[in-house]
Amino acid sequence: MYCSHRRNVTKTATIIAIATGLLPTLCANQAGVERQPNVVLIYIDDLGYGDLGCYGCDDIPTPNIDKLAAEGVRCTASYITNPPCCPSRCALMMGQYGQRFGKYGMSRGLPIPEDRPTLARFLTDQGYATGQIGKWDIGTRRQGPLKVGFTEVAKNPPRKTYTKEELARAPKALRKQIDGKGGMSKYFCINEDGETVWLTDYDGDLMVNFIGRHKADPFFLYWSPEAVHSFSTEAPTRLTGRTTAAPRRQKLAGAIVSVDDQVGKLIDALHKHKLRENTLVIFTSDNGANGGEGGTSTPYSGGKGQGTQKEGWVRVPTILSMPGLLPEGKQYDGLIANFDFYSTITSLTSRKIPDHCDGVDLVPYLTGDQRGDAHEYLFWLNSQPDDAVRRHLIAVRWHDWRLYRKYDKDPWQLFDLKSDPREEKDLAVKHPNVVTQLASQHTAWSKTLVPVGKVPHISAAAPIIPSGHGWALASGKKQGRGRK
Repeated sequence: MYCSHRRNVTKTATIIAIATGLLPTLCANQAGVERQPNVVLIYIDDLGYGDLGCYGCDDIPTPNIDKLAAEGVRCTASYITNPPCCPSRCALMMGQYGQRFGKYGMSRGLPIPEDRPTLARFLTDQGYATGQIGKWDIGTRRQGPLKVGFTEVAKNPPRKTYTKEELARAPKALRKQIDGKGGMSKYFCINEDGETVWLTDYDGDLMVNFIGRHKADPFFLYWSPEAVHSFSTEAPTRLTGRTTAAPRRQKLAGAIVSVDDQVGKLIDALHKHKLRENTLVIFTSDNGANGGEGGTSTPYSGGKGQGTQKEGWVRVPTILSMPGLLPEGKQYDGLIANFDFYSTITSLTSRKIPDHCDGVDLVPYLTGDQRGDAHEYLFWLNSQPDDAVRRHLIAVRWHDWRLYRKYDKDPWQLFDLKSDPREEKDLAVKHPNVVTQLASQHTAWSKTLVPVGKVPHISAAAPIIPSGHGWALASGKKQGRGRK
């Protein structure tokens, strides 16, 4: 039920590519010994389509992310079909539409299914070292990363506590936000040496640590930082001063600069250990820009908070880079979704895609061996009855067309995103055949889904991610080399 004809065609193309040597899944190291490719998946929180240099941004310097794009493929029609953060991450880790397991909205705490493997579980079973750093927000309180397949997870470091004197000197907006957190910082943490450091920098050091400890083994690293989720008010001048952003978005800009710094650390570490060509790096976002902090989805309209029915909430920047496999400096304009990363990674690492997946292997599309859109249609159905009204969305994407409405009772609106990226001219009356075609496709897709899931009441004695420094390990695993 979960597998489309188009995905099966892509699977066949992948098998042919492997057989003809176009899609290597094993790469030779310097000693001539073949090893499986590594994967780093970077999932930024609330990063807008228009907030990176390689996507046209001119007031926030992102040289490392731009270089990643120059050494790989920049995707221009990459989508989150289950926004926002929690459902987006669940769909990512399961490799399928969240509605396949009852997730039609935020529904935080809804279990992810245990009758099909998470991406981490699949790779761990293939012999990979699998590590997670940062925000989780997936499944129930008993489905933390170590319970669903990761072999190790970075512990949650203690946060800085502001003194009364510091709060008295702080700007009013920051003081209000910190008061709401009981005096605890969001983005300043305490490292092993007792020093106060920026959390995103701390994460970057952990990425370097993980790679150094697993340089001789195939590894999968999932970094999902708190950045650049609001509030970014704490961003220090050493970061904001490197941008030319206007005051309204200067703090967000500083947070993005810090993310870019960590991408630089990552790439340097891969080069240091001679792993760059054998490592697939995927960089993307969990949903569109937060306009409340000055984020932008340019040239599209909408985003997080206000405008969640618009393109800017669901189209995100996405880069895939692996110099040993993918072309460099290429742009791919076909329709893709975040659940494609699961299929792409499993195909690359094991030559197979689990049957439950809705995604396709993107490699043949990115290399040009397969032409056109990776998906003919993509669908949205954010219709959880008790979810925030602003997040309700019913939509279809096909070629340049976008059909959407907020509720079933509403009339469909149709837009040509090529000529009207800001969705200002409704063409539904002018093109009724397109409306009928896309609406019927959405109806047919909806019939393959399960009912809305019910969030269970689950309490857990232990935190989802353990507190402290270093790494927590899955039971039966031993700490590798490197700092604990």
